[in-house]
Amino acid sequence: MTTKLRYFLAALVITLPLDQISKQWIIANFHYGEREILIPGILDFTHVRNPGGAFSFFADGPLEQRMLFFVGTTLIAIVLLLVFLKRLEGHERLSAIALGTILGGAMGNLIDRLVYSEVIDFIDVHLWGGYTWPTFNLADSFIVVGVALLMIEIFLNDEGEEGAEEGQASPTAGREETG
Repeated sequence: MTTKLRYFLAALVITLPLDQISKQWIIANFHYGEREILIPGILDFTHVRNPGGAFSFFADGPLEQRMLFFVGTTLIAIVLLLVFLKRLEGHERLSAIALGTILGGAMGNLIDRLVYSEVIDFIDVHLWGGYTWPTFNLADSFIVVGVALLMIEIFLNDEGEEGAEEGQASPTAGREETG
């Protein structure tokens, strides 16, 4: 097994079960709509269900269309993630972890859609001015963390390439012009 595959699978094997265990814990311990304040004014757990996508996108659409759209786009995303993984160089560990984390999150929400026809959300973060961020779950968090890791990897690679380019001599450096 390659190094990148080990890192990818480690991230997947950690994120997917954590997401599913957290959701089963919420289902077992909270009635729908029940709220538990964890850090007053900052963080609550609230058992809600989201039939739509991010920020409840398409939540009011017909069930069949929602399922076709969300399951279909998730399956396409999974295929793309696996293609990206295949194209990674063996040493690209951070990208492999990022892809495994994103896949774990995507699969966690896909499982919810297939089992419940909606996604189980429970994390409420309160921001300034009384605004509460839309309720989310660990799968959503893992997707965001994975994307952030990919962005860091891209930034670090760009910095490395710029440094390498600056250190290289031009093809004509050191040659005297004759004329």
